[in-house]
Amino acid sequence: MSTVAATATRRIAVPQTRRIVMGVLFAVLGLILWFGFGAGAEPGQVTTFGLTPGGVAATLPDWVISTRPALMILAVVCVFLGFVELVRGFGRMTNLVLGLVAGFFVFGFLVWAAAGTSTNLGGLINSSLLKAVPITLAALSGVLSERAGVVNIAIEGMMLTGAMMGSLVGSIAQNSMAGLVAALAVGAGLGLFHGWMSIKYKTNQIVSGTVINIFALGITSYISALYLQVNQELNHPPLFPTFPIPLLSRVPLIGPIIFQNNPFVYAMFILLVVIHTALFFTRWGLRHRSVGEHPKAADTLGINVFRTRYVAVLLSGMMAAFAGAYYTLGSVGRFDEVMTAGRGFIGLAAMIFGNWTPFGAFGASMLFGFADALSSKVAILGIQIPSQFLLMTPYIATMVVLAGVVGRSQVPAADGVPYEKE
Repeated sequence: MSTVAATATRRIAVPQTRRIVMGVLFAVLGLILWFGFGAGAEPGQVTTFGLTPGGVAATLPDWVISTRPALMILAVVCVFLGFVELVRGFGRMTNLVLGLVAGFFVFGFLVWAAAGTSTNLGGLINSSLLKAVPITLAALSGVLSERAGVVNIAIEGMMLTGAMMGSLVGSIAQNSMAGLVAALAVGAGLGLFHGWMSIKYKTNQIVSGTVINIFALGITSYISALYLQVNQELNHPPLFPTFPIPLLSRVPLIGPIIFQNNPFVYAMFILLVVIHTALFFTRWGLRHRSVGEHPKAADTLGINVFRTRYVAVLLSGMMAAFAGAYYTLGSVGRFDEVMTAGRGFIGLAAMIFGNWTPFGAFGASMLFGFADALSSKVAILGIQIPSQFLLMTPYIATMVVLAGVVGRSQVPAADGVPYEKE
């Protein structure tokens, strides 16, 4: 009885501890807004936000707000939400309220940072979305693989190889679609190699992924130095053009951000819906997830665990290569050594932060993209805050999630565990 009681006590204590931590966090953020930002604002000072991300949409007038009153209101709301969380809690709505408070705090920071001047809020949102595209695609690559029980730490290497192959073949054929097909092919090959090592030979999946990363870094740097830098005609692929969607692209603010982009951005939104629907609302998705949760039970029910996992790493490799091709065929227009700059690993962090779900990973990717865009914006505004502090905040948030403070992340039970067929 004592053991059962102790277990029950622990089960109750964890949500209570979480409620206290979250309530204190909300209140602290509110106090920072009040004393750290609002108290230092000059009376009568205003902040001007531009709402023109560019494009063909009708422009909106600037949004002018009073700096100190806005910060005070945001602070009071955050403290009030913290008080409610401490007293009774928001239950399942806690994470939603956390996102709301985080949004208030970020907006308050922007109000304070741009006080007495102006900043283009529309451009900041647009830049955040574009920076989040490769991270989201990398996160989707991780979701596809790890939902089936295979850890794919090789996403970075697959992205890098896909970027190089897309640039090389696209330049030779002078056709962006040919470059994309080549990138997807090499991604599929690396994915199958990773599956071959980790599924058939049951190699440690971290080691297998690390081998691919090292190989990709070496081979792409070698080919770049030997051929691409010497022969610029081999490193100048045509970019996918921008396709404005009629009518929707003319919607103020939202139109240019979402509906006036290249195919990679549209594909990202489509893939989010397709993968989420396929994973959670189809028979294929049920089988896919089952081999990542309980492969023995799935095998007993007649599901081919090995084939399902091979398909998972194949799709994961193609998705990672698609993310890499975004740089050379959808953004930069050339390949540079190590141009992915760790975005594959950031995608894995976004996947974890998003709790192994497509839309959760997209939200986390937007957080990373916003931090990246904001770091350059802060430098323009002349704020004496090192950009590295802003760039590390999403990683801190990821560690907080992994620690279970804002709700325990649910790793697929058989993730990274080779299956032994009896």
